Amino acid sequence: MADKQISLPAKLINGGIAGLIGVTCVFPIDLAKTRLQNQQNGCRLYTSMSDCLIKTIRSEGYFGMYRGAAVNLTLVTPEKAIKLAANDFFRHHLSKDGKLTLLKEMLAGCGAGTCQVIVTTPMEMLKIQLQDAGRIAAQRKMMPEMVAAGTVETKSPTAMQLTRELFREKGIAGLYKGLGATLLRDVPFSIIYFPLFANLNNLGKRGVDGPAPFYVSFISGCLAGSTAAVAVNPVDVIKTRLQSLNRGSTEDTYSGVTDCIRKIMRNEGPSAFLKGAYCRALVIAPLFGIAQVIYFLGVAEYLLSFLPKKDN
Repeated sequence: MADKQISLPAKLINGGIAGLIGVTCVFPIDLAKTRLQNQQNGCRLYTSMSDCLIKTIRSEGYFGMYRGAAVNLTLVTPEKAIKLAANDFFRHHLSKDGKLTLLKEMLAGCGAGTCQVIVTTPMEMLKIQLQDAGRIAAQRKMMPEMVAAGTVETKSPTAMQLTRELFREKGIAGLYKGLGATLLRDVPFSIIYFPLFANLNNLGKRGVDGPAPFYVSFISGCLAGSTAAVAVNPVDVIKTRLQSLNRGSTEDTYSGVTDCIRKIMRNEGPSAFLKGAYCRALVIAPLFGIAQVIYFLGVAEYLLSFLPKKDN
């Protein structure tokens, strides 16, 4: 496959447009995923994605489903740009000495997943606190016996307040809590996603060198995204638990990845690692489908073509 070379400004714009559209469409499902993954046995407020969304609207209003969306909308542009640019960079250099094999495609995806955690980790860290605040508040109202004595109910913090608090208490490392788990999720995700998308997209190409129709890119992005999302969901559960700062008084706390795995297996069983898998597939599929359509249609290139060109 001859990979299309796109300028960095175009990648930023394509990634930003795709991220903004995708996040706006699927963020409520992502909120449900976070809350379902965080609830533990004995503290179950939600039975399913639809139950979670209905209860969220009733207790927090329509915009309660978009808690933490501002963080995502702000940071999704550099995250998507880094992921797409890094994958293109590695694919280009790995294909210089011959055919781009499946192994090389997987290595390129590995590089892209490693690079993106620079932005993904703090974004997820802040987003999870904001998304889960409503669950904690609802738990205190519905299960007052589970709230520790002397606990004072506080107003949900904003992203800026959380950032300042983490910086003050732990420095920059506070924003990168769960970095190891994020790497364990994002690197395998990219190793699966990028080669799978490229090969599915190739099946729908018009001729040997012709581009695939936009609907093929969309379907390929959806299929590759949902497959990769479900495959790495157990690590996503671990990452979500590790990055959650606030818990109910009876909920487990974790010191690291291995401690989290051990306690989940002991207290909740293996099925707990699949919590939110359905929601995550519903989030990732359209998010990456939209991203690939924007990317392959060349929306940014079209917009940049209106800018005056510099004379050489």
